[in-house]
Parts: sequence; C-alpha cells; structure tokens
Amino acid sequence: MTHPSRVAPSAAERAYRHLKQAILEQVYPGGHLVSEGEIAEATGVSRTPVREALLRLETEGLVKLYPKRGALIRPVSAREIADVIEARRLVELHAADRAWPRRAELRADLARWLDEMRRAHAAGDITTLMAADRSFHAAVVEAAGNEILAELYHRLRDRQLRMGEASFRLSPGWAEVALTEHAGQLAALDGDDPQAWHDAVAAHIDTAARMLGTLR
Repeated sequence: MTHPSRVAPSAAERAYRHLKQAILEQVYPGGHLVSEGEIAEATGVSRTPVREALLRLETEGLVKLYPKRGALIRPVSAREIADVIEARRLVELHAADRAWPRRAELRADLARWLDEMRRAHAAGDITTLMAADRSFHAAVVEAAGNEILAELYHRLRDRQLRMGEASFRLSPGWAEVALTEHAGQLAALDGDDPQAWHDAVAAHIDTAARMLGTLR
C-alpha cells in the first residue's frame, strides 16, 4: 500500500505549486500576464487543473483572473506592504507574548533556523536563506499554539516573500541585519525579561517595514 506521504500531488496541485513558486520568486513579476496554456505547457497538465490552481491563487491575492486572457500577477503596492506589515505586527507580537512560557523549546528551534540562515548566507543562497528566515518567524507563531493564527501567518509570509526577495536583492546588507536581529531575539529568550523579548520581536518587524519601504 502506498504511504500517504508519498502520494503524488494532483494535476491541480502541481500547477498551483509551480505557479505559486514562480510568483514568489518573481519568475513571473508583478504586472505579468500569464496564460492558461503557458502554465499547462510548463507543468504538463491540462487547462482544467490550471484553472483550479489559478482560482486558488486568486483567493490568496496573488493573481487577478481575466476570462479568455489569463491571469495577471498582482504587483506589490505600497498599500499591500503597509497592510502586510500591520497584520504581521498584530500576529507576531501576540504570538511572541504567548510563546514566552515555552521559550526553552522555542529557543532551540530558533537557533536551528538561525544556523541554517548563516550557512545559506555564507553560500550566497538567497532562496534557502529566505526559507530559513520564514521558518524562524513561523516557529515563534506556532509556539503560541493557535493553529488559526499560524495558518493566517503563513499566508502573510507568502505575500511578503515577493517583497522580501526584492528587498534582499536591492539591499545586500539586509541579510546581515536580519542575522544580527535574530541573534538578539535568541539572547532575549535567554534572559528573564519578557518585555525585552517582546521588544526584540517588535524591533525586527520595524526593520522589515523600513527595508520594504524602499520598494515603494
């Protein structure tokens, strides 16, 4: 019997994953119009599952569908940047406060992701660096123990990933700042002051807001 974790993804899921990754990594930049046929050819599936994938991406705010024309990759706007940062602040700071009692376990998780970020940075691997950065932040939210908030946060990070990719490329020093501030968060978890931990998380979000502001 096939193990559930090894079941091949459906055609719609393959199309969804392909297009979402292409959008987040800016293979398809904002403002680009992609056709169903183009996606079908790239993924080796028919147009029906492609339509399913596009509908799913539209609900996530990544594309806007135009019947008989295709899908427009939504450009990153100044308003979207501000909205995502505000939502991140609400979720992450709440989660940070809730996660404080579990700080010993959380610190171990964060240290692992910070090590991976450092290795990726040393290798010049931006994609892996950003994935590890995302996992670092997600670990804090997941430590709060609220599955709905964790799901919401993953959607927020999907939307910021497009912004973050450009930020890394436009501002080479961003990675060093992120590494330094993440190390500061670990140091705060080693202490006995929950406010210092809260402030370290808040300061890092403020930095992201400033860096993403360069995209406006």
